[in-house]
Amino acid sequence: MKSVKHPLLLMTLLILPVIGGFAQNAAAELPAEATQPASLSLWDLTMKGGWLMIPLFILSILAVYIFIERWWLIQQSTRSSTQRFMNAIKEYIRESRIEAAIALCERENTPTARMIEKGISHLGRPLADIREAIENIGNLEIARLERGLPILATVAGGAPMIGFLGTVVGMVEAFYNMAQAGDNISMSVLSGGIYVALVTTVAGLIVGIIAYFGYNYLTTRIKNFVNKLEKDAILFTDILNEPVK
Repeated sequence: MKSVKHPLLLMTLLILPVIGGFAQNAAAELPAEATQPASLSLWDLTMKGGWLMIPLFILSILAVYIFIERWWLIQQSTRSSTQRFMNAIKEYIRESRIEAAIALCERENTPTARMIEKGISHLGRPLADIREAIENIGNLEIARLERGLPILATVAGGAPMIGFLGTVVGMVEAFYNMAQAGDNISMSVLSGGIYVALVTTVAGLIVGIIAYFGYNYLTTRIKNFVNKLEKDAILFTDILNEPVK
């Protein structure tokens, strides 16, 4: 049999037989009506988690806020039709209506429009300078969309760790109660520590899973938007390279 290397798993394997034995003895001693499961509301269950539920609650609110705020910003950034916008820019440049093109970019007020506006403001300079100006604005727009995502990633990784911390704290409390009870050990002595151990673990995993999926969803949306910005930049440089008819 392979040795158990994870300390939390080892502690769990050691405590489960003890808890199982106490549960069996307690169930045998109680009358039948006392062994019926009592209803427990979600609020009561949350309160059983102890003080570690407070940081988990704060992290959950933070994760939801960042996700909604970033999602809304991405939606606003991609709300307009790029094809229609680029066709209009192409016509304005062909007709040398630079001021009209800049005015259109200001009205659109999207990352693509701000990027193209920067390129238009550099018309007359070498094409390499125009490309560099466009790339700089594109990088700034991407950084603007990614703001807050590191916090969401931290919540995704930190919330389960706080839950596991609650597991360790609950197990320590359970062992302490066992030591203080001496020979008069009962399930009521262990219940407080077990609640902390299990409830905080479940809460930490729920918050971490939500933050993890939200982070991956937003990064995928931003990655697709980056590809779109690159295509728009290439299309704009192609417009500049078109021969004048």
